[in-house]
Amino acid sequence: MSECRVTQIPGGPKIVRGADVIHDDEGNEHRVERPVVAVCACGLTQRAPWCDATHKVGQSSKVAQA
Repeated sequence: MSECRVTQIPGGPKIVRGADVIHDDEGNEHRVERPVVAVCACGLTQRAPWCDATHKVGQSSKVAQA
């Protein structure tokens, strides 16, 4: 069994490294087939438990207008 590490991205998903399986809030098991995956932390994704970047919707741009 490999070491699993989770990093919370501020305002974004949880980055999971080294997991074989992810369990969602309902206890369903999701097989992980990549070395690194992004798991939704905002609850808005349409692809649970995976992040689909919905957390970015509505965020204002940091680019200043000239």
